[in-house]
Amino acid sequence: MEARAIVVTSGKGGVGKTTTTANVGTALAHLGEKVAVVDVDVGLRNLDVVMGLESRVVFDLIDVIEGRTELKKALVRDKRVEGLYLLPAAQTRDKEALDPERFRAIVRQLLEEEGFDRVLIDSPAGIEKGFKTAAAPAEGALVVVNPEVSSVRDADRIIGMLEAQGIQENYLVINRIRPEMVRRGDMLAVEDVIEILGLKPIGIIPEDEQVLVSTNVGEPLVLRSNSAAGRALLETARRIRGEEVPFPSLEDRKGFWAAIRRIFGGA
Repeated sequence: MEARAIVVTSGKGGVGKTTTTANVGTALAHLGEKVAVVDVDVGLRNLDVVMGLESRVVFDLIDVIEGRTELKKALVRDKRVEGLYLLPAAQTRDKEALDPERFRAIVRQLLEEEGFDRVLIDSPAGIEKGFKTAAAPAEGALVVVNPEVSSVRDADRIIGMLEAQGIQENYLVINRIRPEMVRRGDMLAVEDVIEILGLKPIGIIPEDEQVLVSTNVGEPLVLRSNSAAGRALLETARRIRGEEVPFPSLEDRKGFWAAIRRIFGGA
């Protein structure tokens, strides 16, 4: 992706936006980028917990927007991964405190003055002011979608809103795939999701019980070598950086992955 300011969104809540933001941001930093992950879910912040940084939060995004502190002082450095920083959301305010123009200026400052290679913005659920503020500075988007009808419908609406705002470099992260359910016809296939939404995937993430474990202990999945989802999220970050990373071909998922290999010109 050419985009340096990327909003992670979906419309529907509970599909894995925050997990995607935390892990893709961590993976990009692990791969050598200087990355800021920004939580715009004012009043319901969770990105700090998923990353295990909640005890180190002193200032937040609203403190910066309203001029109570400098941007540098609000950034929380992740000591485990060089080049990874968190700008947390406020926990005791509501989304009305967000100012899109001021937020756009903050993201620009991160990229132009603070030297960040990439800013990942964790959008709140829904399509109201919180989403519009999160998307305001974005040059591209990761649209997180589960292979279920309600999630796909909400993602379709979000894609239309992104394009209406002039954000064109948009990709799918298809999350919580269970191949055995796809084979039984109980879950939408990846090719169905792609056909309905008309976007290419940049990440296809399997269902993985390690997601819950990592959230509870505050350790991103990409730092856990035993996580299939973590490996898939690391591969997503590599694709964002422009690497040609093939989607996996596993025997018990042959039919499931066939369409993906065709889309990307694989064997």
